[in-house]
Amino acid sequence: MQMNVAEAKAKLSQLLAAVDAGEEVIIARDGVPAARLVPMAVAGVRLGLLEGVVSPDSIPDFSEPMTKDELAEWGA
Repeated sequence: MQMNVAEAKAKLSQLLAAVDAGEEVIIARDGVPAARLVPMAVAGVRLGLLEGVVSPDSIPDFSEPMTKDELAEWGA
């Protein structure tokens, strides 16, 4: 579907409903396509991204104070 800016402004809610239904909407300025409304891609959760790289045992306990050696490594 294509419409001009003024019409799109007046019918924005309807355009968003059309986009939600999977329709692509083109907004034109003086008959020249200027913008495309498409549904936003939803990023899914990527489980297992660091599987085998990070384990719960390898994550430091940040609630514990640093040792003197760790502080020295940071120059404190």
